[in-house]
Amino acid sequence: MALGDSTTVGVGDPMNGSSTTDLSGAGARPGEGWRGWASLLADSLASSHRVTFSNFATSGATVPIVATEQLPEAMSVADGRIDIASLIAGVNDTLRSTFDAGRIRDHLHQIADELTARGALLLTVRFHDHGKVFGLPKWLRRPLWHRIEQVNVVFDDLHARYGGIRLDMADYPEVYRRDFWSIDRLHPGERGHRKLARAFADELAVRGMPIDVRPELDCAYRPPSRWADAMWLVREGVPWVGRRANDLLPWAARMAVTQVRPPSRPSLVLPPSSLDLPPAAVVLPPSSNAEVQHLEA
Repeated sequence: MALGDSTTVGVGDPMNGSSTTDLSGAGARPGEGWRGWASLLADSLASSHRVTFSNFATSGATVPIVATEQLPEAMSVADGRIDIASLIAGVNDTLRSTFDAGRIRDHLHQIADELTARGALLLTVRFHDHGKVFGLPKWLRRPLWHRIEQVNVVFDDLHARYGGIRLDMADYPEVYRRDFWSIDRLHPGERGHRKLARAFADELAVRGMPIDVRPELDCAYRPPSRWADAMWLVREGVPWVGRRANDLLPWAARMAVTQVRPPSRPSLVLPPSSLDLPPAAVVLPPSSNAEVQHLEA
């Protein structure tokens, strides 16, 4: 069973290995032109087991959407025990001005609690530095990474409480290679999806789950060319930035200013007198008053 956003939908990994630069269509559902790592993993598991695979992920989903829409649907379809459930979401939340780490924590714990109550082994990730992949300027990359790390802390907490398999994306050097990503650099390309499926399959095998045919790493098509990159930037990238500008950029600018602003000087706190008099009654010797005045100046 798979829950999450467009990465779990499979965006970036076209069905039948056909190349495409059209990543539009928020709300796309699994099977609508995309394959993806979860489907690759399910096919691989089917080489050794009888597999029933349900993918409830939706493109553009935030963590609250996963909790309030995908989870109830998954629970209504699940008949008794769930063996494996993936939960990968949170990046879309970091790109919105409504970001709320506390709400994300509450929802993710609710989801994990309900899935593991059915016996599910959780598959989660720890996110890498997306700003490094995007090539964002440092003033925008730092606050974005700060949010991503807050989501990562929640997944750390989930892993400590519920166990399962958690992939730390920063542990894989190829994550920062261009051919890992689709043309938008936000969704994994075919190579990235295959790597995710293979990494989860390897971890499942370590835990004693036999898999006769591991997910293949060979790709059916080449990563986007520089010309395709440039064309996508004009057609899709710039309009996307325009749509996000009113929501994300003002917050990022405020964060950047806050980070470069010098810290205020700490206020001087005088120790109480040995007579335990109220602060207003403490009388300092002349030399001490002069020192305080000098510090305040």
